[in-house]
Amino acid sequence: MTRPDPHTSGNHPTAGTPEAPERLDITRATLDDWPVVTGWAAGEGWNPGLADSRSFFAQDPDGFFIGRVDGEPVSAISVVNYGDDYAFLGFYLVRPDLRGRGYGIATWKAGLAHAGGRTVGLDGVPAQQDNYRKSGFGPEHTTVRYAGVPQSPRPAADGPAPGAVIPVAEAGGLKAIALYDSACYPAERPRFLASWLAGDGHRALARVVDGRVTGYGVVRPARDAFRVGPLFADTPQDARALFDALLAAVGRAAVAVDVPESNPAAVALAEEYGLTPGFATARMYTGPVRRFAQERIFGITTLELG
Repeated sequence: MTRPDPHTSGNHPTAGTPEAPERLDITRATLDDWPVVTGWAAGEGWNPGLADSRSFFAQDPDGFFIGRVDGEPVSAISVVNYGDDYAFLGFYLVRPDLRGRGYGIATWKAGLAHAGGRTVGLDGVPAQQDNYRKSGFGPEHTTVRYAGVPQSPRPAADGPAPGAVIPVAEAGGLKAIALYDSACYPAERPRFLASWLAGDGHRALARVVDGRVTGYGVVRPARDAFRVGPLFADTPQDARALFDALLAAVGRAAVAVDVPESNPAAVALAEEYGLTPGFATARMYTGPVRRFAQERIFGITTLELG
């Protein structure tokens, strides 16, 4: 695995690096500060969404941190709080030419302090699991990014599933989608969803069968390929119907979707469309999270906010 880990591109807190020099100034970042960080992420090959940041800040505007030396950005991290019990860590980065100077560990500590006593989740490459264990994180499952120009799959053996795929606004809007999402994620996140479902360039669709939402998905433009996430569905049939509609919305262009290997049906769906597995990350937590329907997750929302 040679691709950088989304959360070890800075100095890892267990790597034995020196404390950051006093001249490192770590402050909360604003939305206006964040383009430089997404630029770093793009340089690492993470393919950030073009309009992701506004939705990320909508969830927890106080959860983004940037380190500066002499006024110049050198490090970053996000630790976004969801309610009183859960937070998610992402964007752990140090500018490539300034790594190994202790800036990462200082930024890591500042970010984690924002989570307080909450359980914290993150996505990191499996090769770094031992390092994260030393920081109190335990592995849950592996996620693999599948990408490429989708191929037309064979028709389903049992024919098309009954039901419809429609814009989320026609399926009960935010209230209905937030209710479905809450069963598929370890925290409530209505502020994030309100922005995510209506983000610039985002296409959000719901699967409805007999008047009931049985899944939803979002596709959005990103640096290198359209990103699909989340893709949540009751059944593989529901997921396939949603995926077909999302692909049609972007003209069957190149897409990328982050698939949990813990759901074999999700892996089968990505393979069915001829998508190619790429880099892997490990979902890890510092403690327990509330139970959620992992079997409904065919594509996670983002590696940055979970």
